[in-house]
Amino acid sequence: MTKKTIYLLTLAALAIMLLAACSANSTNSGGATFNGSYSPQNASSSGADPAGSAANESTHPAAQELTYATAKDINDINPHLYAGSIPATGMVFESLVENTKDGIKPLLAESWDISPDGKSYTFHLRKGVTFHDGAPFNAEAVKKNIEAVQANAAKHAWIKLSAKIAAIHALDEHTVQLDLTEAYYPALLELAMTRPYAFISPNDFKNGGTRDGVTGYNGTGPYRLVEHKTDQYAVFEANESYWGEAPHLSKITAKVLPAGETTLLALKKGEVNFIFTDDRGADSIDVQAMNQLAEDQNYQIVRSQAMNTKIIAANSSKSDSPVAEKAVREALWQSIDRETISMDIFSGTELPAESLFSSNVNYADIGLGKREYNPEAAIRLLEEAGWKSDSRSGIRSKNGRALSVKLYYDAASPSQKTQAEFIQSTAKTAGIGLELVGEESSSLAKRRATGDYELLFNQTWGLAYDPQSTISAFTAESSYLHTTKGIHQADELYGKINEVMVSKDEQSRQALYREILTIVHDEAVFIPLTNGIVTIIAPKDLKHISFKQTQYELPFEKMGFQ
Repeated sequence: MTKKTIYLLTLAALAIMLLAACSANSTNSGGATFNGSYSPQNASSSGADPAGSAANESTHPAAQELTYATAKDINDINPHLYAGSIPATGMVFESLVENTKDGIKPLLAESWDISPDGKSYTFHLRKGVTFHDGAPFNAEAVKKNIEAVQANAAKHAWIKLSAKIAAIHALDEHTVQLDLTEAYYPALLELAMTRPYAFISPNDFKNGGTRDGVTGYNGTGPYRLVEHKTDQYAVFEANESYWGEAPHLSKITAKVLPAGETTLLALKKGEVNFIFTDDRGADSIDVQAMNQLAEDQNYQIVRSQAMNTKIIAANSSKSDSPVAEKAVREALWQSIDRETISMDIFSGTELPAESLFSSNVNYADIGLGKREYNPEAAIRLLEEAGWKSDSRSGIRSKNGRALSVKLYYDAASPSQKTQAEFIQSTAKTAGIGLELVGEESSSLAKRRATGDYELLFNQTWGLAYDPQSTISAFTAESSYLHTTKGIHQADELYGKINEVMVSKDEQSRQALYREILTIVHDEAVFIPLTNGIVTIIAPKDLKHISFKQTQYELPFEKMGFQ
């Protein structure tokens, strides 16, 4: 066994892998207040834990009931804000259209027309749809919901569409027209997101809108929230009046459990019968424990396609840092052994990434050149750039300045810490010194927004959002502006981004994306690590398990026990 393998095994042993269902990093609490519990209408709230007996008798319950483990409470699932669990929000609320692997498909809108200038979208709504409280889903409800979102537009600045909506008109009971200030090709993609352009009964509005919270959670989705005990569980039951195919699972319970070993023990004991891991970049999985569960023949493991890319963002605009130099960024890229990270840290559950986006992302399969792990090439790049070796410290220097930079990671993520320590060791072989700093995710977000960083762990938005959302973030100060604005072609890059977002010609759009992705790839400002996936552990007899075009939610309504 080599020293390198021993080192990696030691690091992996230190990592306590987390299991979590996704919830947004938001402190907004402007939602429905029910003093720690929620039972709509006449639903009882006995205080008994419905999740405690959901699967006690067997991992294969006779009833069509599923109990999944979540490390966090579902919180306020107001679909126009961001505090709530996205998997829970996706079960209850729906959008006009849906993003699928085959493109945008109808959901609450049966069809739509786009004006020749790309500035008006006319949606023909599905008839006979009602909210969970019986209120009709119609053009007036759509108008009120979109106006409620726009009334809080500053909250949604991350979605470019929010700044481009000029007006919404109810043309008749089942037809709405959305007018934009200019053509914006990602409009349908952003309308398809789980939030904020999802629809809640106007009866749940507070003070005439949703920015101050809501009084209930009545959507049009396949499940309705019937009970919620904060930090304990939430119960969802099938919507008997659902407009689409009736859900196979009659009841879904989200049970809050500590992440890691406790959750896996709960699965073995039958307290839960379903676990899925999200792909936020802060969590990972105990691969060995999963494989043990699969070997006992009672469980199955299902994995998604690549959902996003884990990256290290380099601050090209930090002129007093070595990372402002392209050669340093390229050398760091080639000093990272992605294969070892994939196999020894993630046990093959995440694959090595070669570029900012995986090839299954729209417009991203363009054959960008690979920068493979090559310590010798990294050393050559640094030598040619004037960074001289120092036999005493092992860290290179140039003009009296050491090649030492800070790498920030999420302190709550054992997998990021393990990767950071491994990258630190391999970078040093090229003479790059990395000082590792673990901080809370909120602190990292602040650093990214202010530019107070040299290197930090991050991830692309994900399959349902990319390439447009991550690329739009190149120009946003709260996101990747500091990462990109120090490169030589920054102005050209930003111009092409603005151009692609309003493009109406598919051929031009493809060419623009190729140019945009080539620029940032050549400049090595986004150093790829692995492609993240979603992993599910479920009973063997749970059928029709599939994934959406997002790492944040699952199509529970399609699942059912044989």
